[in-house]
Amino acid sequence: MKKVAIMYDFDKTLCTKDMQEYSLIPSLGYENPKDFWKEVSLLSAENSMDAISAYLYMLKQKFEEQGHPLKKEDFAPLGKEIVLYPGVDTWFERINEYGRIAGFEIEHYIISSGMSEIIEGTSIAKQFRKIYSCRYYYGEDGTAKWPAVIVNYTTKTQYIFRINKQVLNENDDDRLNEYLDPKHRPLPFERMVYIADGLTDVPCMRLVKTYGGRSIAVYAKPESDSMKMARKLIDEGRVNYMVQADYTEGSDLENLMKMIIDHMRADSALEDLEGNRRL
Repeated sequence: MKKVAIMYDFDKTLCTKDMQEYSLIPSLGYENPKDFWKEVSLLSAENSMDAISAYLYMLKQKFEEQGHPLKKEDFAPLGKEIVLYPGVDTWFERINEYGRIAGFEIEHYIISSGMSEIIEGTSIAKQFRKIYSCRYYYGEDGTAKWPAVIVNYTTKTQYIFRINKQVLNENDDDRLNEYLDPKHRPLPFERMVYIADGLTDVPCMRLVKTYGGRSIAVYAKPESDSMKMARKLIDEGRVNYMVQADYTEGSDLENLMKMIIDHMRADSALEDLEGNRRL
């Protein structure tokens, strides 16, 4: 059975805001999470520092200053605090079944600058074949010592090629960089969909769109800033579609995904005919 990959950002794509803002940042004493992000921006600017590494560093430092060094076990409960968009909990089962009827095995992936430790604590973590996102290296005492993985808006693109070639182990760079004819790659771009919300996902959305896949910009609600951003991405030709982040049964997003799968099904049938060279 041929595979289809649906790849998602996480923050403001599957959940309503940045995952750190539900309980992690407030636990540091910030009444407004924007104040934390302002400090991160200042640290990044003053030190010519990648913004993602800056926030990972600041989180670690803030907890240490409060006498509570970060441990992996501290993150697990945080995933349960995340508020998912409507319908997300049942989305995967419905789309998997529709794909199966169309003759596809649907695989879901996360490519996010958020934190693996938090995502792994959510109710939907088991739905993803692979979660590519930031995480810490932990010492023998279980405390966070250093960022083990930093996923920013440009490094996100490597994971699309990992999925394309099905070289999913982050440490396997040799196989990832070996030449493989696009015709022989196990999960071609034409059977990829990328769903995300904003500018930090533009390289991934544009990459998938350029190579024949489908990119979808989602927004929180009509007339919101996120809708304006989605419209901007459409106008600039960076994404194929824009739609509200409503994952419920019968929603515009579900109907769009079904149409994309139907299109893939027709293309797949034509590819098979072309391969046989006869009717």
